[in-house]
Amino acid sequence: MNIIVVGSGGREHTICWKIAQSPVVDKVVVVPGNGGTAYESKCVNVNPKNCDYIKEGENPYVAIAKHENCRMAVIGPEDPLAEGLADEFWKADIPCVGPKKAAAQLEASKDLSKKFMKEYGVACPASETFTNKDEACEYIKKHGAPIVVKADGLAAGKGVVVAATVEQALQAVEDMMGNGKVGAAGKKLVIEEYLEGVEISVLAAVSVTPEYAVSGNATIVPFLPARDHKRLLDGAKGPNTGGMGAVCPLEDVTDKTMKQFDKDILQPTLKGLIKEKFDYRGFIFFGVMLTSKGPKLLEYNVRLGDPETQAVLPLMDFDFTSMCTAILNGTLKDFEFKWLPGYQVAPVMVSGGYPEAYEKGKEITFNKPLLNASTAKVFVAGAVEGRRGDGDILTSGGRVLACSAYGSSFKEAWEKAYQGISAIKFDGAFFRKDIGLPGAAESGKL
Repeated sequence: MNIIVVGSGGREHTICWKIAQSPVVDKVVVVPGNGGTAYESKCVNVNPKNCDYIKEGENPYVAIAKHENCRMAVIGPEDPLAEGLADEFWKADIPCVGPKKAAAQLEASKDLSKKFMKEYGVACPASETFTNKDEACEYIKKHGAPIVVKADGLAAGKGVVVAATVEQALQAVEDMMGNGKVGAAGKKLVIEEYLEGVEISVLAAVSVTPEYAVSGNATIVPFLPARDHKRLLDGAKGPNTGGMGAVCPLEDVTDKTMKQFDKDILQPTLKGLIKEKFDYRGFIFFGVMLTSKGPKLLEYNVRLGDPETQAVLPLMDFDFTSMCTAILNGTLKDFEFKWLPGYQVAPVMVSGGYPEAYEKGKEITFNKPLLNASTAKVFVAGAVEGRRGDGDILTSGGRVLACSAYGSSFKEAWEKAYQGISAIKFDGAFFRKDIGLPGAAESGKL
């Protein structure tokens, strides 16, 4: 079987690597892919610009999938999901892992997402939505700080400001609504209660359609809890980034916490997806704050998280492709999930200057004996094939790669991951040295 994977990041490299492990998979067609998927087993990158068989007006992803005889599609990033790419694959009779457009708005619109949470009783922080700048500012002055300001639309991770002071919150409103800092995404703002606690990420598989709801097969199955480290510097300091590393599972998350998450967040979400008659066959990301009053949902993402995927998927002791098939055909409820008993640590290497301006085109070199000795797996994000074509890759983005390692204990996984990191060099490379350690976690304390 051939499978098309849409995307070009570290999440997509990890998905492709996991899909390729299945004995039923012959080829993974990655559109457009990156410098890691270019050299991954069974994988081939395809750039739509180089496909002369795509007809004018034809969806390029669907055209490539047909040309490559793909029997399944997996969509990685949020933008194509929000734009309805899953709908296009289904119209072409290509089963697609990824929610259809209506359900994908749970991430594409913060306002819609908050209304959904309130409607179906999902535990979440209090919030109000504004389309008028003056009214938003008055609300902030009335409620004080700390407070959270969120752009309604997709803003590439730049649409959330956790403001420690009223002045910071008012400036965030001015930046987004007045100055258009995040474009159209900031025309509507969600202003949210600030929560104290520590953040976790729960990724999950979703198999919900109106038909599966009637038959009793609609379900959401959570994966092991993980944690992303968003701040640039050690000790959770510095500016926010797209993610400086992840760890899975979490020693500070108990069975009691996960049961409460299931009761107060997951089950109400499932109820809502069914009531709204969504066609949601794919993955969901729950961004959760663990507070003194229990888990509270901060946000939905309608896909796997990045870089959490690089720490979670390597722990899967089951066939990822078979799980995708179960998502699509309504048998996820009966699918057997098995997990390796240890830990995965995945620090991220970034370009110098990230998350602000950075240079591209830096050659990445690997000390292969040292990297092999670490047993770490490199998942490429912002890097492309080099000019020599001998396996060389060049930086092309801010977050360049993750070095993910397994260990039977957290200490073993951590040491292997950083041994792997030490084997990788490029000009200006930077990484945090404390991923997963005490004090490294993102907390809700200002």
